[in-house]
Amino acid sequence: MKCPAELYVASARSYAGLPELTYPFHDREVLVTACGRLCLHRKRINISTVLAGQKLGIKEVDESIWLVSFMHYDLGYFNLEQKTLQPLDNPFGTRLSPMS
Repeated sequence: MKCPAELYVASARSYAGLPELTYPFHDREVLVTACGRLCLHRKRINISTVLAGQKLGIKEVDESIWLVSFMHYDLGYFNLEQKTLQPLDNPFGTRLSPMS
């Protein structure tokens, strides 16, 4: 039996990273800090360290209620007073098919 290092072959394609992200239908574009937060109106809102360094789109949908999006996915909402992202359902999660 071979170990993974004996089977590994580097990809022929190089990884260039994500394209420049823009959010034309959002009110603002914000950068997530290294500690996983975004700053808005002198408040720090906890998002996730997973998105550190990434640009997000935010859109005010009601007074002090903001929708947060990454690429084409809506992640959730935050309130400026609560300062924590309330996530939507996982867009990458498994989809259950109805039983026949």
